[in-house]
Amino acid sequence: MTIDGILNIDKPLGPTSFQVVAKVKRLTGLRRVGHGGALDPLATGVLPVCLGQGTRVAEFLMLASKTYRAQIELGITTDTYDAAGKVLQRINPSEVSHQRLEQVLAQFRGWLEQTPPMYSALRHQGQRLYKLARAGLEVARRPRRVHLSRLELVDCQLPLFTIEVDCSKGTYIRSLAHDLGQALGCGAYLKNLVRLRCGTFDLRDATSLASFEKLVCQGEWLPLVHPMDTVLSPLKAVVVGQAEQQDIEQGRLLALETNADEEICRAYSQDGRFLALLRVQKESGLWHPYKVFARPAERVNLTKQAKFDNKPLDF
Repeated sequence: MTIDGILNIDKPLGPTSFQVVAKVKRLTGLRRVGHGGALDPLATGVLPVCLGQGTRVAEFLMLASKTYRAQIELGITTDTYDAAGKVLQRINPSEVSHQRLEQVLAQFRGWLEQTPPMYSALRHQGQRLYKLARAGLEVARRPRRVHLSRLELVDCQLPLFTIEVDCSKGTYIRSLAHDLGQALGCGAYLKNLVRLRCGTFDLRDATSLASFEKLVCQGEWLPLVHPMDTVLSPLKAVVVGQAEQQDIEQGRLLALETNADEEICRAYSQDGRFLALLRVQKESGLWHPYKVFARPAERVNLTKQAKFDNKPLDF
């Protein structure tokens, strides 16, 4: 049996995201399992775990916006920018007031250039940055443009304070904590981090790893699997007829009236089966099925079963 979909797992403190994926793979016996955006070992919260063909939409989870709750401590700087690192500097933060903190937070809302930390999985000349950092090397990192649509102070007991952040892909909350400390002149590090949301997946609906293991043992875990097209809900959808469905399954270009400006859309059969992702060719205006989700009889069908009319739809 092959299962295609996504689990919303509440990652516990300690294990890496890869270790969580490995455990899900071991418990379920599934061959294709991956995650939709890693969390550091000291971080907890929403970790989407993709199953089967669900791994083919993981990139859309990577691109999705996220929400975090971060506890930051002033006066301490570490080499990893979080509690796992070596303390590099201690400065008395007593001169930082609540008002000053709010002023600095305001400077970080919206678009900003953020330099990724050395202790990250990004690559430099083929080497992971964290491996270079462990070897005592530091290399120049290219700043990346990120967007903080919300940066809210939710608790303030200086030198500790807690923020909630809605941010774009590629944002490092550890770097944000470090940069806030630099702007305040006393240094800071990330003491605790919880991912509250990843795209459409929310912590309030997540399942703990312990609960998931129990449900697997009881054979009752399948209801936890979300259809893989759940993560694609921001994309327009189109329902196709039998002829177009055959074109999609055979990888042929097809003409569609989608009334959509997007370059990518979702395609469904008339019985509500998720068929493929289509990408428009700007020169011809035809649509190319660049991700086709075949569903042999032995696959568990977890796509939305809804009745559509033959019009572009937005779920």
